Order: sequence, then C-alpha cells, then structure tokens
Amino acid sequence: VQLQASGGGLVQAGGSLRLSCTASREIYVMGWYRQVPGEQRELVAKVSPGGIPDTADSVTGRFTVSRDIPKNTVYLQMNSLKPEDTAVYYCYGSTGVFGGVDYWGKGTLVTVSS
Repeated sequence: VQLQASGGGLVQAGGSLRLSCTASREIYVMGWYRQVPGEQRELVAKVSPGGIPDTADSVTGRFTVSRDIPKNTVYLQMNSLKPEDTAVYYCYGSTGVFGGVDYWGKGTLVTVSS
C-alpha cells in the first residue's frame, strides 16, 4: 500500500491547515502521526471505518481526523495551530486495529510560526 500525503506548509499560530492522504488501495485504519527531530513519533489521530477516532489529548478540540472511504483518503483538519504543533506529519495506514500490517507515507512538514 502506498500512501500519498499533501497539505503541509508554513502557517502562523492560530491559523489552520488541512492535510490529505490517499492510499493506493482500501486499508482499514488510516490516520496521522507526527515527529519532531530527536523525539519519538507520536500519534496525532487515527480512525477505522465506523469507529470512534483515537485522538491525542494534545490536539483534541483543535484537530479533526476524517475519512472518505470510497476515495481511500484521510484528512486532518488542524485549527488553532500552536508553535508546538511544528513537526513532520506522517500519514499512517494499517490492515487492522491490533496486529495489522502498518504502512507509512513520506512525511509532510508543518511549521507554525509564533
């Protein structure tokens, strides 16, 4: 499975960005992780069809993950961005919630200026 992400860029604090990621075929779980240099990759949000999104506490209320199942696409709407949201964001896909095969897209950089 190939994951193609887009939508990163530079934005001022308080602004918004939307990331998109399309999978080359149907995949059960899709979502987003992020990573700051020198730190571990962390979950931002992920969702399975018909499931409740799993969203990090640090972005709850500001970021929303959504799926377009027929298009094999996941979105991340990011509002009220903060400088600490600056990271490389990675699209994620998995064939299962537990024990599935994981796939990663190339990262897209999000930079939030203060």
